Amino acid sequence: MSRPLFYSLIAFLIVTAIGTAWLRHIYTQIPFLPGEQTTAWIVEARIDFSAQGEPVLLSLNIPEDPPGFQIVSEQTASPGYGFSIVEYDGDRRGEWSIRTASGRQTLYYKIKIIPERSGLSGPHEPQAKPRIEPVFWEESAVVAAEQLLGRARALSSTPQSMTRELIKLLSQPEPGQNAALLLTHHPREVLLEKLLNQAGVPTRLAMGLWLEDARRNQTLTPMLEIYVEGRWIMFDPRTGRQGVPENLLLWQRGGPSLIDLMGGARSQVSFSMIRQTIPTLELAHTQYRESGFDILGIHRLPIEEQGVFKLLLLLPMGALVTVFMRIIIGLRTSGTFMPVLIALAFLQTSLLQGLINFVVIVAIGLLLRSYLSHLNLLLVARIATIIVIVIFIVALISLLGYQLGLNTGMTVAFFPIIIIAWTIERMSILWEEEGPWEVLVQGGGSLLVAVAAYLSMTHPLVGHLSFNFPELNLVLVALIMLMGQYTGYRLSELYRFRDIEQHVRR
Repeated sequence: MSRPLFYSLIAFLIVTAIGTAWLRHIYTQIPFLPGEQTTAWIVEARIDFSAQGEPVLLSLNIPEDPPGFQIVSEQTASPGYGFSIVEYDGDRRGEWSIRTASGRQTLYYKIKIIPERSGLSGPHEPQAKPRIEPVFWEESAVVAAEQLLGRARALSSTPQSMTRELIKLLSQPEPGQNAALLLTHHPREVLLEKLLNQAGVPTRLAMGLWLEDARRNQTLTPMLEIYVEGRWIMFDPRTGRQGVPENLLLWQRGGPSLIDLMGGARSQVSFSMIRQTIPTLELAHTQYRESGFDILGIHRLPIEEQGVFKLLLLLPMGALVTVFMRIIIGLRTSGTFMPVLIALAFLQTSLLQGLINFVVIVAIGLLLRSYLSHLNLLLVARIATIIVIVIFIVALISLLGYQLGLNTGMTVAFFPIIIIAWTIERMSILWEEEGPWEVLVQGGGSLLVAVAAYLSMTHPLVGHLSFNFPELNLVLVALIMLMGQYTGYRLSELYRFRDIEQHVRR
């Protein structure tokens, strides 16, 4: 393969991995860093009313895609009542029903919301222009409304600026005669809605809830929305501030009423809220969006299989460390990727216990292997015998540790029995051909690489990324391929030939 084509392949792997991981992060909200926390709000609506001993049907307007927030979960506490979520003319409402009820009744509706992350939601499509509601005034208010609108028009050029001017005129400490007359018959937000509708600007009232930690018995605050160029723009009818404040949860946007009750009387709604901090990863696992990442996510597998994949997905990092230590550093090991398997075994035990167990088993195996060499067995029979012996050694160490009250940490199912048997065989042959020093060099190199791989594989960030963003392993593949093209001196060789280099310089 030509060098430009090779580097193009490397770039493709890296860009594909990072791009896919970024898309997964956006659509599933899985964080890139472990331990990241998210602020969540739990808002509870309490509905109290008196039932009259007949069938009850209660309907409450509930939020749907509130600006700036994402609804994580919603639930209701209403013993004996049926509950369902329905839509009427575009409004989302929760309905409670019961065949008969009498006396004081209390129902609860609770939602958990989190701040909506930038870039998670797509741009809102323009909505169809709503119908302007007809406006009717009392005879004494007709002239006052026209004069007030005329003054606001003269000081504005857009629907937004006219809305701000009207709010200023109605919010002055000493409003003019026209404003004072109109305010005696209408609340400020209702008056603004009527004036803007008369001016030809579609307007609706919205009800919002100010989020403050550990607040109880809160009520909704009326806000004003005007329709301009395919979208609704919010204004505070008291201050004229444009836009939705960060700590305002829009509970109702338009609609005929907040609550409708049949079969009862004296209904009222109050709100309580509390702020919590929850792990972002836990939230992401429960809130996967319907996408390809949800379908192909490892999190959909049973817990037992997830545990297996969690270990397997660490192997590429171990392979990267092994390639780096062998090609760049120049360490010699017994076997090519045996250190990775040893590091995987350490994950099931622990580093110190795993090292002790490995050294003890290999040492005992070498002694027994030296005895087998005098029996002149064939290779296959000799390897099979060593495997059985290693199994007995593992079992013996585990039993002795249990009797002594020590946790040896041995896990037969994961500890590489066969690899250890081959290691004993290779080291035995190496001892006969090269001597004990070479056995110590390659055995020590294997343990050193295994420890380095173990430390990298147990890093919290590596475990988090490999399991939640498995496509990032393509980046490791690209790095391994790049190191595979390296043909220069290894670091150990530079140290060996340092005297020659100094002589050449002289």
